[in-house]
Amino acid sequence: MSCDVCIEENKVCGCQHSSTEGFKGTVNDTDVERHQESNSSFAHAVINMIGMLIGLGQLSTPYALENGGWASAFLLIGLGITCAYGSHLLGKCLDKNPKSRNYTDIGQQAFGTKGRVIAAIFIYMEIFMALVSYTISLHDNLSTVFLGMHLKVPSLNLSTSQLLTVMAVLVALPSLWLRDLSSISFLSSGGIFMSLLIFATVACTAISGAVKANQPIPVLKLDNIPAISGLYIFSYAGHIVFPDLYKAMKDPSKFTKVSIVSFTLVTMLYTTLAFMGAKLFGPDVNSQITLSMPRHLTVTKIALWATVLTPMTKYALEFAPFAIQLEHKLPQSMSSRMKMIIRGSVGSILLLCILALALSVPYFEYVLSLTGSLVSVSICIILPSTFYLKIYWAQVTKPLLILNVILIALGALLGVCGTISSSKSLLKSIGRAH
Repeated sequence: MSCDVCIEENKVCGCQHSSTEGFKGTVNDTDVERHQESNSSFAHAVINMIGMLIGLGQLSTPYALENGGWASAFLLIGLGITCAYGSHLLGKCLDKNPKSRNYTDIGQQAFGTKGRVIAAIFIYMEIFMALVSYTISLHDNLSTVFLGMHLKVPSLNLSTSQLLTVMAVLVALPSLWLRDLSSISFLSSGGIFMSLLIFATVACTAISGAVKANQPIPVLKLDNIPAISGLYIFSYAGHIVFPDLYKAMKDPSKFTKVSIVSFTLVTMLYTTLAFMGAKLFGPDVNSQITLSMPRHLTVTKIALWATVLTPMTKYALEFAPFAIQLEHKLPQSMSSRMKMIIRGSVGSILLLCILALALSVPYFEYVLSLTGSLVSVSICIILPSTFYLKIYWAQVTKPLLILNVILIALGALLGVCGTISSSKSLLKSIGRAH
């Protein structure tokens, strides 16, 4: 008897270990769904959604506001509303077909196999690029935490900060071998705590008066809007797991309310942090707010360590969707131990490739902006509206049709302009470095 499916999909186990005749070691989908739906209350769903939203993106909001001007806060808030609407549309698509369980299923429901493939491509691109961004952040903050330290390995032509990053990634590597999602959920809780801790340390810096919050913020820098839009959109990325949150709710009809509450709270946090950071550090604000804080302060040391630990809690979480799909593709006759070895080995190789790429292109703000513009805008805005229109085409009213077409067009515009802008900046930085 094996409960691998239940464990891997984080569901309440429906396997009966009694002597039931004809038991084949599988779980009935309806029973699993019923068990899963009974797990999550409204408050629990809100906490989970906020946990998926806040993270690396909050570090760059002060930088984005300073470079876009205080008027760009309306863009930040507008994108929060738009992404919340995208979450609502995903819930409506799941309402239409109870058999759909995840983002790729919605793509299949809308456009068949092509829709599933397109959704999967964007999902895995976002996971890969997000992990690269996390590793760059890890590198930048480690080099500040251990400023003045000198490490050298004769056979490796790596700087001290690069060696420290390699060591940190190797420490996090075993988390990719975890099969019990309850352990990975523990990592998620740690990530939420770290994100809130970073916000608290910036607030303490402002309240304590250690740095005077008197820096002027420009009104609007229109030329920078395409680039910072990618940073803002990435901050709201999390839609790939929202269908799982929907399926886990006791009352899925409240999913829209969950989205409204979660995005409202997260948008308030981002906007507050953006203005605090921009007022504290002005034009000198770093693309990661923690790197701008005075190094002698205790709260700065706490913020830096929180930022270092955040990526290390995210690797297993970000890799989990790919790992689950990989293991399900393996032959059922294969032993659980062999599946775990293959899964862990593939994950380890991918993470080492991500490490190599992050050390080669250590430009946090440009990689993050490119991720938001190239991938996240599609997952959060374009695809939800497109899927919704296709699935509900016969029932869509004219106002809704116009609204969603406008959102698709605006999303495409932001995506194209942001991708071009961030790509140019990234290539220029690489050129200057060489």
